[in-house]
Amino acid sequence: MDPDLAKVLPTLTLVDLSDVPAARAASAQRFAAAVAPPTQWRASFADRTIPSARNEDGVRVRVYQPEGRSGSLLGCAVFFHGGGYILGDLETDHDRCLCYASEAGCVVVSVDYRLAPEHPYPDGLDDCYAAVEWAVSAREELGVDPGRLAVAGSSAGGGLAAAVAIRARDEGGPALAFQMMMQPSLDDRLETTSMAQFVGVPPWDATASRQMWEIYLGASREERAHVPATAAPSRAADLSGLPPAYIMTAELDPLRDEGSAYALRLSAADVPTELHQFPDVFHGFDRPALGAAVGRRAIEEQVQALRRALAAG
Repeated sequence: MDPDLAKVLPTLTLVDLSDVPAARAASAQRFAAAVAPPTQWRASFADRTIPSARNEDGVRVRVYQPEGRSGSLLGCAVFFHGGGYILGDLETDHDRCLCYASEAGCVVVSVDYRLAPEHPYPDGLDDCYAAVEWAVSAREELGVDPGRLAVAGSSAGGGLAAAVAIRARDEGGPALAFQMMMQPSLDDRLETTSMAQFVGVPPWDATASRQMWEIYLGASREERAHVPATAAPSRAADLSGLPPAYIMTAELDPLRDEGSAYALRLSAADVPTELHQFPDVFHGFDRPALGAAVGRRAIEEQVQALRRALAAG
């Protein structure tokens, strides 16, 4: 294992979704205790609630703007946090979104989507899709070019980014210029080599993945006769016509193989795709608060991928 990550591994606990309230409390405590390393990130942010035809309460989002921007239009990345479709909120990837806005020079819209089990599929996806539609409709207010629109996410958020891209293609929705997925959760079938390999390995293991899919989809694996591609993107029969993609995987992660397989299938469908697997790292290694050099390198790579994808013509 990477030496920096080996130092923090003893402080990490294995996610257990058998008791959702306890898991949420532990997650909130973990993020509240995390202190990101000093940065020079320069971005402002503000929370707001946007309308949605499928959520009468609206969708809470946090909008990040790079400081010192000129009057020119910027690209926009709509971001979906991790947490197994069950945990997390706008604080989960706050430092990552600050970094993206500051260093990639784009507007970031982070989405506080509804969580299972109270809101199983497709409620959270509906919120994410509504945020993408809103980013287009609010383009003048946000100062963004709708032709430079990306979706991005980590872990479950990576799965949601892939699902939004499929839905936008199939429903003739917003044209996406890019999709970026870090250690994405894509396949409810749980049949990969890495899923069998990593059991009891913190912070996320195969048991947590099994619990996650049962809660998100409302059924055990044996009971799931038909799962749509917008729930588990790996089940999509056709990946052609999707936006260019960047996928990052971690070697010591049960989600490793489904991310790699999805990248290869995208490439086979003539979708321009970049795949980077980081060796000797566990799931979530790229959190800025961990302070690992390999994590900083991964974040810098994500920034560069966004910068290239959302650059003005």
